[in-house]
Amino acid sequence: MMKNFSGSPLHSNHQTPNHIRELHLSRQSSLFSALPLRVSLRGYGFCMAALFLFCFGSLFFQLNSGAPQILQDIRQYLGESTYLDDHGHPVPRALPFPSQVVYNRVGKCGSRTVVILLRLLAEKHQFNLISSDIHNKTRLTKHEQVDLMKNISTIPQPFLYTRHVHFLNFTRFKINEPVYINIIRDPINRFLSNYFFRRFGDWRGEQNHLIRTPGMKDDERYLDINVCILENYPECSNPRVFYIIPYFCGQHPQCREPGVWALERAKQNVQENYLLVGILEELEDVLLMLERLLPHYFSGVLDIYKSPEYKKVGNLTGTVRKHTPSLEALQMLYHRMRYEYDFYNFIRDQFHLMKKKIGLKSASQPPAYSTAFLRELALRTPKPLTENEELESDLEDANSWLVHP
Repeated sequence: MMKNFSGSPLHSNHQTPNHIRELHLSRQSSLFSALPLRVSLRGYGFCMAALFLFCFGSLFFQLNSGAPQILQDIRQYLGESTYLDDHGHPVPRALPFPSQVVYNRVGKCGSRTVVILLRLLAEKHQFNLISSDIHNKTRLTKHEQVDLMKNISTIPQPFLYTRHVHFLNFTRFKINEPVYINIIRDPINRFLSNYFFRRFGDWRGEQNHLIRTPGMKDDERYLDINVCILENYPECSNPRVFYIIPYFCGQHPQCREPGVWALERAKQNVQENYLLVGILEELEDVLLMLERLLPHYFSGVLDIYKSPEYKKVGNLTGTVRKHTPSLEALQMLYHRMRYEYDFYNFIRDQFHLMKKKIGLKSASQPPAYSTAFLRELALRTPKPLTENEELESDLEDANSWLVHP
């Protein structure tokens, strides 16, 4: 017997209200599920069309050396104003003042110590440090001067440039003058340091001096300094001992001739072009002054200088085998350096005056020399001494002459 399924609710032509409601909801859900696909396709097509127009317009612009007419018409319709017209030029980076500093370092006046500090400070304060490795070319031709000054002026600011070179007059060649700084020391101390450094180097390595003076023969390397001074060897007499003043006098040929003209020219340049010239015998005060005057370069320099990490490196720059000449040799050397000492006295007095103006109070060391001391040395007639007593007396007096920074 066959079953009749026509009466079953599933196949009945008369559907219930609940079934009709479910069917209507299913159709709505299928309609909304297809809607995102249609919107995505339309957006994709719009983006591709915009990209095509942009590429076509760019190609047309390059081929015809100008924008399409339609773009020019749109710009004319919108107006001729640009972003710069509406917002102005972007604000440039504020540079510290001064942002151009030159340190024409004098040889054997603590320059290696200061350069080590500058390398650490440049990394800390993000200024450009250019330290030249040229040591033996302090005098330049006119063309060399111009080339060097132009190269210095193109260094990205803020910068600090340092090199062993005599003063360069930027304004003479109509180039913006940077700010100069420098450090000098007692002239005889500087001479002795240089004399023994050329022969025996420093604590960085025993072979350091052989690299700097490979052609020096042993009889010159081990020449007694008293013989060099008293017998008037070229290395121990003028113009070789006339060394500090030319760094401040400049590139004029007369700056290399010991005399009043070079001395006064050097003093004038210091007053007109140098922010600070310190003395090595008071190096910590010099660093404090630089921190006050150029904080964007030297802020925190004294902390670095006194740190144990720096001491390990800084102590290696001391000259080895240095000893003091006889009093007779010192007296003769002082006479040859009388212009150098005149300049040194001037710098020391200016430095102390600047410290006083700024309000920097520190214990200044007494000078390592004394004109009165030399006069007394020449006039006094002490009683005869034994050979051992004479040697001890000479060493004591000679060591009192020198200051060991």
